[in-house]
Amino acid sequence: MRTCARWWGRGSLPLRSGILLLLIPPFLLALQLLVVVGPRLPRAGRVAAAAATEEEREGAVAFSVISIEPERNSRRWGAPSRRPGLKEEDEEEVVEVEDGERREGTRAYEDENEIHWRQVGSRALEVQPWAADKPSFAAELSRIITYITSPQLNCSRVLSPGQAQASQPPVPSHHWLLCAEDWLLPAADRPCVAYSFSMDGRDADFLKTVSGLGCEVHSFDPSNSNKSYGHLGNSLASNHGDGGVVSQHKMWLEWRAPRKRKHKTRGNLGSVSQTLADIMAALGHHTVHFLYADLLSAEWRVFQNWIESGTLQSVHHLVATVHLQWAGFEVGGTDEEVLRYWFSILQGLHASGFKLVHSSAGEGHSVLKRTVANAHSSYTLSWVNTRH
Repeated sequence: MRTCARWWGRGSLPLRSGILLLLIPPFLLALQLLVVVGPRLPRAGRVAAAAATEEEREGAVAFSVISIEPERNSRRWGAPSRRPGLKEEDEEEVVEVEDGERREGTRAYEDENEIHWRQVGSRALEVQPWAADKPSFAAELSRIITYITSPQLNCSRVLSPGQAQASQPPVPSHHWLLCAEDWLLPAADRPCVAYSFSMDGRDADFLKTVSGLGCEVHSFDPSNSNKSYGHLGNSLASNHGDGGVVSQHKMWLEWRAPRKRKHKTRGNLGSVSQTLADIMAALGHHTVHFLYADLLSAEWRVFQNWIESGTLQSVHHLVATVHLQWAGFEVGGTDEEVLRYWFSILQGLHASGFKLVHSSAGEGHSVLKRTVANAHSSYTLSWVNTRH
């Protein structure tokens, strides 16, 4: 028995040495990976690699899959990725920042949509599914026309163009209507603010109506208008306390992030094109009770900016003309993709609390340069914000 024991003891030494020799190469390989790659990995990756090394020391077989790819942005409208419905433009620009990160005159190459994405943060327009199983012009157009011709809120009292006194429906067909329910109108003892963006002069009745309500009214038109109520150039000045007085500004709406990101002083924006949020800030307004907009096909991108920036929550009544003749400024893709983008904008308005109260068809039957008998080239839509 002693002989057998001594023989077994002498034979076990080579066996254990062989096992150790087999474990040394994996151990050295794991150690090399930790030295070379370890500092570049996320903390969780280093912990996982260390755990795998410990298991190899114990003779176990371990597998670790570590991803070191940068996190990709999800596909969103306005994000810097190639998608139908938006045109991308790479432009060289001068960025001026006062925080010291970039000095004045430093040239930066930034994609316009990347700037836009940083401006709006995490809010993004949700792209709606296709109306049919596959892209279809007829299906997409039918969905849009049905939506913009179907009022979602009935009003017992309305304001007609040019009228400051509410009346009961039904009323003759008009380009627009304002819902005059008590809970939707500003209180008599509170200030009322109205904005109008129009270059065709068709906002005269709107200006008359909101002036009759005693609102502080601002009209925005970048053209050389000869309207009788004055001209304030590129600066913005408020007329607080002057109810019914209309102030005109030679300024227009912008949907992109400002290229010159200097601090804006109240009352002077220094540009003929500004976002609605900047205009409101310069005028000292937190709320716009009535807003009229005929933006000549820029409305789709402007609406997207309002939805994503949250500015839309500060608007109570919105009257806007949507144009269907062509895709619109900075909107691209196939006809089906453009129609889906438009519907996504309309759904974004709805998700922001806006309910359609009136729809009026314009002239012509051209949609994306196609003649369509059951659709019109433009529609003037009246919404109310049910969340204010």
